[in-house]
Amino acid sequence: MKGGAAGGGLSQIEPSAKINLHFHGDFHAIASAHNLLTALIDAHLFHGNELHLDPERITWPRTIDMNDRALRRIAVSLDSKKEGGGRQTGFIITAASEIMAIVALAKDRQDLRRRLDSIVVGAARDGKPVSTRDLGATGGMMPCSPKPFFPISSKPRTERPPLFTPDPSAISHTARAASSPRKWACASPTTS
Repeated sequence: MKGGAAGGGLSQIEPSAKINLHFHGDFHAIASAHNLLTALIDAHLFHGNELHLDPERITWPRTIDMNDRALRRIAVSLDSKKEGGGRQTGFIITAASEIMAIVALAKDRQDLRRRLDSIVVGAARDGKPVSTRDLGATGGMMPCSPKPFFPISSKPRTERPPLFTPDPSAISHTARAASSPRKWACASPTTS
């Protein structure tokens, strides 16, 4: 069982049960946005591959919040006779999603959209990078993206306000985000 990142002892923040069960909604929202892009890539291949995306050069994996080694390398669309059928892909954990890093670094919704537009999902047969913008995927991914730009209210057990990050378990994203121009919202202690 993994920890819920609500702390312990005097450093615990309340409501810890809600925090442990997707307080931000980030993991679910990020996994949804990530896997929506994956589904759009597969649909693009199935419906004619207008961008000439090379199935062997698709770099965008699927994501799930579970560390299951058997899912790291899989084959998809085994029953399809269309281009891309039987291609190799895999799953990564949600905390390792590029979208998680983008959410941690984005300073506002406009910057989030710009960064999502720039995700490279693979290469065309001529070697040209194919992005989410090329697939027209960004608009669909935006509603799935979490709302990390709004203050989160919580009550710490001490008088020091907690600092909420997009993903407490993704330390590299959090450390990088601390140096980004984004202004982090600290919840101030509230009175009961």
